[in-house]
Amino acid sequence: MTVETEKDLQQLKKRFAELADKSYKQNIYTFSSFLGLPEQDVFWQAQKELEGYPYALWGGYASADRKILRFGAEEDTGYEGDYPVACIHICPPASKFAEALSHRDFLGALMNLGIDRSTLGDILVGEKEGYLYCLESIAAFICENLTKVRHTHVRCSVVKEAGSVPVSEPAYVEEQVNSERIDGVIARIYNMSRNESLLLFRQGKIYINGRKNENNSRMLKAGEVVNVRGYGKFTYRGVKHETKKGKLCIMAEVFR
Repeated sequence: MTVETEKDLQQLKKRFAELADKSYKQNIYTFSSFLGLPEQDVFWQAQKELEGYPYALWGGYASADRKILRFGAEEDTGYEGDYPVACIHICPPASKFAEALSHRDFLGALMNLGIDRSTLGDILVGEKEGYLYCLESIAAFICENLTKVRHTHVRCSVVKEAGSVPVSEPAYVEEQVNSERIDGVIARIYNMSRNESLLLFRQGKIYINGRKNENNSRMLKAGEVVNVRGYGKFTYRGVKHETKKGKLCIMAEVFR
């Protein structure tokens, strides 16, 4: 579910509490649907109320943005079941005649099937193909009904081993900044003004390690992952050296 009002927020917190309680009382794993960054942030906000309930987040691969929340402890042998995630390969029967397809194209085609967004995880896009992570319960429906993306006919198949998923490699960049303040770093990495960077904070579009961050003066730490909604994400790798003029040469790995 999307979190647009206080009522939405409270309903989602209540849902998390129900999943945690069910897992504890029935000694089973319980799972949410796929959570976007705003929904994951609601979980972080509810952590105090859920203290003591073991949990994990997973989206099908290591750097996934959309993730499923699982309650239950791995060390308890009574818990059974893996994450209910399937990976679907979407490709044209003859790539020679296919058009280049974007993330928006794949998502639009899926939405046209009347599928709830919460059943869908990340979509990884190649030039003329894509890999979709989704709930196992919806995989067969997608494979049967998704036959066209834009003007290109496609076929779908569930991939058991997703080793061939085209996860894009980040671009290594070095930038000079006055400090490790997050607003300045974002402005440099995405080539925008400080005012444009500040607007993103006011709009709630900045997340650090999956948690919303509204503090534009926060100092970044090496290893933190920053999501800038609408622009992409980057992993901050820290300060390489200080220049003779007193500026910091910082390093980052940027996913476009």
